[in-house]
Amino acid sequence: MYQYALTMVFAIDEINQNMDILPNVTLGFSIYDSCYSEIKAIQGIMWILTGKQLLVPNFRCQAHPGLAGIIGELPAASSLPMARILGLYRYPQISYGSALSLLSDKMQFPSFLRTVPNSLFESYLLSKMILDFGWTWVGILYSEDDFYRLGSLTLQKEITRMGGCIAFFQVIPSKISPQKILQIAQLVMKSTASVVVLYTFMLDLIPVMEELALHNLKHKVWIASSAWIISPDTYKKQIRAILNGTIGFALQRAEISGLKQFLLNIHPFTSPNDIFIRYFWEQAFVCRWPDQNNSSPILMDSSVHCTGNEDKENIYMKVFDFDNLRVSYAIYNAVYAVAHALHNLFMCTPGRGPFADGACANISAFQPWQSLHYVKNVRFTTKNGDELFFDANGDPPPVADLLNMNIHPDGTTTYDVVGNASSHPSQQFIIHVNKMSITWSGGFTEVPTSVCSQSCQKGWRKMPRKGEPLCCFDCVVCSRGMIANQTDATNCISCPEDYWSDAAHEKCVPKITEFLSYEEPLGTALTAFAILFSLVTVSVIGTFLHFRETPIVKANNRELSYLLLLSLLMCFLCSLLFVGQPQTLSCMLRQAAFGIVFSLCLSSILAKTFIVIIAFRATKPGSSLKRWVGSRVPYSVVTICSSLQVLICMFWVRTFPPFSEWNRTVEEGKILIQCNEGSAVSFWFILGYLGILGSISLILAFFARKLPDSFNEAKFITFSMLVFASVWLSFIPAYLSTKGKAMVAVEIFAILCSTAGILFCIFSPKCYIILLKPGRNTRHYLMGKENSI
Repeated sequence: MYQYALTMVFAIDEINQNMDILPNVTLGFSIYDSCYSEIKAIQGIMWILTGKQLLVPNFRCQAHPGLAGIIGELPAASSLPMARILGLYRYPQISYGSALSLLSDKMQFPSFLRTVPNSLFESYLLSKMILDFGWTWVGILYSEDDFYRLGSLTLQKEITRMGGCIAFFQVIPSKISPQKILQIAQLVMKSTASVVVLYTFMLDLIPVMEELALHNLKHKVWIASSAWIISPDTYKKQIRAILNGTIGFALQRAEISGLKQFLLNIHPFTSPNDIFIRYFWEQAFVCRWPDQNNSSPILMDSSVHCTGNEDKENIYMKVFDFDNLRVSYAIYNAVYAVAHALHNLFMCTPGRGPFADGACANISAFQPWQSLHYVKNVRFTTKNGDELFFDANGDPPPVADLLNMNIHPDGTTTYDVVGNASSHPSQQFIIHVNKMSITWSGGFTEVPTSVCSQSCQKGWRKMPRKGEPLCCFDCVVCSRGMIANQTDATNCISCPEDYWSDAAHEKCVPKITEFLSYEEPLGTALTAFAILFSLVTVSVIGTFLHFRETPIVKANNRELSYLLLLSLLMCFLCSLLFVGQPQTLSCMLRQAAFGIVFSLCLSSILAKTFIVIIAFRATKPGSSLKRWVGSRVPYSVVTICSSLQVLICMFWVRTFPPFSEWNRTVEEGKILIQCNEGSAVSFWFILGYLGILGSISLILAFFARKLPDSFNEAKFITFSMLVFASVWLSFIPAYLSTKGKAMVAVEIFAILCSTAGILFCIFSPKCYIILLKPGRNTRHYLMGKENSI
């Protein structure tokens, strides 16, 4: 405290020597020692207000102006009652250490200002730093005090708001029992949180730390509040190993030019008016002035006498801690704030002043509320380049240093600045941390982790555990068609309609477009078979044309055979419409073409069967079927039966035309380019009509298979229709049970198999005789066969 008083004296002396501030005006001061007592603090304030040691409320004995401002107090407990009283008189009070956020309430404390950040600033900084380090699972120990309770609650709220979780939130009672100490120690040891925030008085924390030291606790990172990060109590041996490496925010440190030399020049012989110097000298050098009657009771029996020649430089370096001027800098700024306020008051131009009618205050007789006005609106830049002003709540621009406490083997302690924090208009707070320069507690060699659950990798999402905080979760892989493109995703993202998730569920990739193409093996094989059978059909047509005058070709209507072969050729070729990427035109043509050419084929077979039956029945005496003999009947059958199918197809294409569509639901990860038939009823109606034609042909051929004829085709037609019926009866369940391009392949296979069956069953016996047994291709042989039958 003596250093703080000397800092204020130094600042006032520096201002008095500076002609740029309050020229020709000398500042004075009065110092009152509150002894860290609220009662003493109130007593000092009453002395200031009344001017007498005999306190008389609302009465002032002084004729000269009162003080321009009050610098103090350090503890919030003392500042609170002071601020309540001074607020009644609108006396400006500038604290250099009371960070309690309650004091920012201008309704209760209208004249309170401070040169240290609001305590909420520290809570916000700690929460932001914790989350910046990736610590989402932390514990909090706090003292049973309004200041620490409010700060810890704010810290808890901010950590939760920013996505973190609290492993434990434990109060340390001011009066703590051994059982409670053990309970708290066990809570810390059992917790899976690697990071613990100590929002406490150091004196409250020591018993718990001593208990933890007995259990040789390791692998914990301690974060200290500014209340004890630079406390000398941390030197205690029994907790040295645990707390080494602790980090925490503290007031901004700054150099005060000239202060060190000023303090070194303090001496009992050169400062006779300093009532504290002799007492301080005795404490520092453990000696007693021979003529001092009021020495410290501890030193009364000391045999060492103070001479004034003691080596003060080494002692002063230890006592005054020149490397850690934090509170001293806050005092220095507070004095300058009052001085700049008085300077602005002194330089006021009449008629342009801030008060009624442009009035100015008289520096020789100003009122406290006038001084308060100027203090609240002061704005200046310190020698270190820091801008100081007070916001609407009386708080300064928040700045802080991040300290890393290192206790060395020789017992010395250093506080390394490893980061800093400040506010920014566009961002709430900015923290800069040099992580590489931090010496971590708990034996960690790099930034430790403190999480309840390990991060979920890309492609996985977090699933909270029932009854546990949100930071405790299990990782679940994303469903098919969904991705998580960042770690710790809470939800998986559905891929766009034309995209699908990759194998790792990390990104969306275009869906595979699928159709029965010519390039793939199945499409190539079916195309090859269609072309092969088409060539076989063409060769059969060529053979029949070449041997068109032979009896076996002429038998059973040569023209119908040509028509049947042409329809079979078109059946083979129309199967090619089913291969390749479906287009609207191909979708409209393929089923219609298939239905028409197949109906032409079956109509020709039906006509052939009629010819066999009519030819046999017409040879009987008195038969009425003689008038049906000729080419008119078979051509009529072909025309009528085919025309009905043509009408059906035209109706289908006109009313419910098939079209090409991209089916995205038939198979996951694929887009099936297929033909939508438009009307399933029309499709099955075409197949049903073909089934009727085939059934009639089969029945008639079956009954006519043993009828005598020059070359009876009925039995071959029977076999062909049996093949046709077998193929298409098998086609229906196979077609209904498949999807995608397999469905198209089934239909092509049915077309090729049924067409090939008709071709081989009807025409292979004739080709066999024409090419391999030409001796049988004679009228005599055929007639002989007739007789044999």
